[in-house]
Amino acid sequence: MIATVMDTTTMSGRDVRMASRTGEFAQPTSGAAPDIVQTNVAILPRDLAFDFLVFCQRNPKPCPVIEVLEAGQTEAVLSARDSDIRSDVPMYRVYRYGELVEEPNDISEIWRADLVTFLLGCSFTFEHALIRNGVHLPYYGTDKNVAMYKTSIETAPAGPFGGPMVVTHRWVPREKVVRAVQATSRFPAVHGAPVHIGDPI
Repeated sequence: MIATVMDTTTMSGRDVRMASRTGEFAQPTSGAAPDIVQTNVAILPRDLAFDFLVFCQRNPKPCPVIEVLEAGQTEAVLSARDSDIRSDVPMYRVYRYGELVEEPNDISEIWRADLVTFLLGCSFTFEHALIRNGVHLPYYGTDKNVAMYKTSIETAPAGPFGGPMVVTHRWVPREKVVRAVQATSRFPAVHGAPVHIGDPI
């Protein structure tokens, strides 16, 4: 089945997962299932999972943990019942030895019993609150993605994990900045308030 651009702004979280599972939906999830917590997904071999958990604990702003699945577990029992982490993400990025090797819509064929899944809070969760407060997001509900940048802010390392913080960027009119900060501050489990406001230089 060929994926098409879908309007997911009126869909439930389960609807979006099912559309991803069948291959109907394969685009960024900005605007999808408003008012439902969205997560980023990181899947690692068990021998790296503890170091990554420590990295997340030391860096709760960029890596807020929503749920950690046991090695080999495919259902997010606490946050998304009846989900399947191998197929319910619109697109995966598979890295081997630090190199991006493929971007499949399903990872069932490469799934292993030693893989540990981390669900990390995603800023798409608070976008509906920004829109309700008059902040226009031109990519919202489209097949486009939010702008992302590597910063000069270093994360606290743990084991092999470390490096500069990556942030999403949203253009907010000066007169709406206070409202935007108030809106995003209500969502600390999905990055919360901005790490910077104004000229990034």
